[in-house]
Amino acid sequence: MRVLGIEVSPALLESWIDWLAPERQPFYMTAEQAAAWDLPLDDTEPDKQQRDTYRSYDVDGSLLSAWLDEPTFMELPRKTRAALVRAQVTHERAAVPTVRAWRQLLGPVISQQADGHRFVWWKSVLRDAAEVVLPRIVGEDLGSSRHRGVKSWPSKVLPHARELAGTFPAGSGPNCFGTVMAAAGVEGAAEAWMQRQPFDAWLDENTTRGGRDDVPGTVFVWRDANRAVQHAAVTLGFGLMLHKPSQSWMTPRKVRTVAEVRRSTRTVGWHLHRHTIRV
Repeated sequence: MRVLGIEVSPALLESWIDWLAPERQPFYMTAEQAAAWDLPLDDTEPDKQQRDTYRSYDVDGSLLSAWLDEPTFMELPRKTRAALVRAQVTHERAAVPTVRAWRQLLGPVISQQADGHRFVWWKSVLRDAAEVVLPRIVGEDLGSSRHRGVKSWPSKVLPHARELAGTFPAGSGPNCFGTVMAAAGVEGAAEAWMQRQPFDAWLDENTTRGGRDDVPGTVFVWRDANRAVQHAAVTLGFGLMLHKPSQSWMTPRKVRTVAEVRRSTRTVGWHLHRHTIRV
């Protein structure tokens, strides 16, 4: 199976199913909602995959949570399920798709899960459709990787770019900073959730300010108004770049054109800076 032009193994697909539809998932609510619905509260922290699936970092930290499996969820009165699912949209928890968007593929059963307008992912929903659902979810809003079109890999300045390009990570965590550093030869960076401080330290020690877009090894660094680094990518030459859009398990290390990366990364308040890797 290919997703965004990248080979996905059966084992990785199984992992994606577990990450999109774990056995237990968090439902967020106010204290008043928790009392009204009489749900078992649980302050378990999401693991790194769940954090990205549900984008729990966007959820108000003052909310309470209940972790429910599918049987427990389905045993709730439908009125409660409907209110609970609607509340996830209100509280900005992710992975609460619209019935309308998926009815044609998944059938009318999803409209019976909650209020008829929204539903949540369980393995039963994915049973016979995972090979269609997961590529659609993972590929949403992302362009395909152009790694197969790279004519010549800049092995001197980016010795590991070729092996990284066109790969999905083995889970959440690996991000844009680690991808750039790993491509340049930093051991262990490919699988690390690389933080700003070590990335900035690597820039200071291994690059010079300025650079050209048409040569390999120019690191693009986007900083916010406080000069905190927000994203990074590196040029491969021939108008192409290597980058990883986020730390999520859903985003691959992919090759896009310089123009495409700049367009997709355009954010109010961010400013682009260039650095050249020293060889």
